[in-house]
Amino acid sequence: MALRDYLVGEVVQDASDGLLSRREALRRLGLLGLGLSSASALLAACGDDDDDADTSETPTTPPPSAAPDDGGGAADGDLVRFAGPAGELQAAWGGAEEPKGAVLVIHENRGLTPHFHDVVARLAEDGYSALCVDLLSRQGGTTAVGDEAAAQAALGNTVTDDLVADLRAGIDELERRVPGAKVGAVGFCFGGGMVWTLLDAGEARLAAAAPFYGPAPDGADFSGAEAAVLAVYGELDTRVNASRDAATAALAAAGLTHEVKTFPGADHAFFNDTGERYNAEAATQAYTDLLAWFGQHLA
Repeated sequence: MALRDYLVGEVVQDASDGLLSRREALRRLGLLGLGLSSASALLAACGDDDDDADTSETPTTPPPSAAPDDGGGAADGDLVRFAGPAGELQAAWGGAEEPKGAVLVIHENRGLTPHFHDVVARLAEDGYSALCVDLLSRQGGTTAVGDEAAAQAALGNTVTDDLVADLRAGIDELERRVPGAKVGAVGFCFGGGMVWTLLDAGEARLAAAAPFYGPAPDGADFSGAEAAVLAVYGELDTRVNASRDAATAALAAAGLTHEVKTFPGADHAFFNDTGERYNAEAATQAYTDLLAWFGQHLA
C-alpha cells in the first residue's frame, strides 16, 4: 500500500467512525492533495455524506508537543538531536540503566507526540534503550509543522526513501549510544508500515521487528532482512488487515522467523492510550508479547 493512499484511508476511516467531522476530513484530504469532488466521493462511499456536518465545529486537538527534557531523564523520554542524512534529526530517547537491547520506535502519522516520549520511557524502564526519530525533522520537527492534519500531510508528501534514510540514521544513533547491543524496531499505524518498509528495504541490522497494525508494501520482498518479526493486528481493523495475508506470505518466502497475532475485539490503534480506539486489555497483552519477543531475539 502506497504511503499517501494509506494516509488518505486513515482520514476516511476516522471520519466514518465519527472521530472527525466531514469538514475536518475534507480539509485533511485536501492537504493530502485530493480535490473536493474526489474527497467528497470517498467520504460518501464510506457512508459519511451528511452535509450537516459541514456546519459543525471540529474538535480541536492541541498541536503535538516535542516534550523537551525537563530533567526527568528516561521517565519522560528526553528530546535529543543528532546528525541525519539531510541535517539534524530530533528524537525521543529513553536510556535503560542496564540495556538488554536497543529499540527503534516509529511513531504514528501525527508525528512525535508526547505518547511516543512515553513509549520510549516505558521501554527503557523495562530494560531496552529506545529512540523514536521525529520523521518530520526535515520540516523542522513535529511542533514546527503544526496540528495533526499538517503532520499527516507533511508525512504524506515526504519521499519514502527519505523516511527510510532517517530511520537508518536512527539505527546508527542507537548503535552509537548502545554499542554492541542487538537492535529491534517497533512501529504503530503509519510507523508499523514503516517497519515493514525497512524490512522490504533490506535493513539487515534489525534482529527483531514488531509492526503494530501497519500496512505492508505492495509486493513486499523481505529476503534482504534478518529480523524475527512479530506482526500485530486488531480484529476489527479490516483496512490494514487486508495486507496481512500478503505480509505473512512474504515473511514465509523470506524464511524469517515470525509470528502473527490478531487481537479479538481490538481495532486500529488499539495500543495508544491517548486515542479513542484504545483497548486496555489488548494493549496490555500486546506489550507483554512485545517484551517477550524482544527478550527472545534481542537480549
